[in-house]
Order: sequence, then structure tokens, then C-alpha cells
Amino acid sequence: MKIKIDHKICTGCKQCEIICSLAHTGSVNPWRSRIRVYVGEEFCYPVIAGPYTEAACNSKGTRMVEGLEIDECITCRASCPSKSVYKEPDTEIALKCDFCGDPPNPQCVQWCAPNCLTLVEE
Repeated sequence: MKIKIDHKICTGCKQCEIICSLAHTGSVNPWRSRIRVYVGEEFCYPVIAGPYTEAACNSKGTRMVEGLEIDECITCRASCPSKSVYKEPDTEIALKCDFCGDPPNPQCVQWCAPNCLTLVEE
């Protein structure tokens, strides 16, 4: 399973960050969220920390998103198995998406108002 992100319809509301932290810690603290929304002037770009893409560290460069260049490290490091882009603020433990349990029940997908997050079979 995989969480598909459609950045073109993301509004930057960050509700996914809030619900993720609430589901994992029982409190609202986006710094403990496994998903972060990077809000630019012309687009919003959710990034989930988890092993869901190939991270071979061989394509350092930029990616075009809505006509703007984005540093690929932001997406690569989030999925890299050896380096974490998000860490628990107090302990420095890596935060990785766990689909909110087994069976998968990702709260970010359920609570995404614009429906830019969807759970799909690979």
C-alpha cells in the first residue's frame, strides 16, 4: 500500500500534520507529525516520512513542481531508510509513517479535506 499525494489540490491547511501528531501522541504537535506540508507562494507540497519511494541517492538535483524548482533532497530524504528528515524533538528518534497501524488506517488520508491524500494499492 502507498499514500498517493496530489500536490495540485493540496490547500496547505496542514490538517494532516495535526491529525498525524494527534493520532501518534495524543496531542496536537505538528513537530511530531510524520507528514509535513511545505507551503510555497504558488503551491503546497506534502511530504510523508516513510519508505515509499526508491532512495538511491543518485539523483541529487531539482524537480519541477508547478513550474518551480524544488530541491529533490526534500522528497528523497523523507523516504530514505538510513536518514530521517523528521525527528522526534525531545529524543531525536526518526519519525516514519506507519500507516497508523495494521491494518492500514492512515488518519491523514481520512481527514484530508481537499482529498489530496489517497490510499492506493501498489
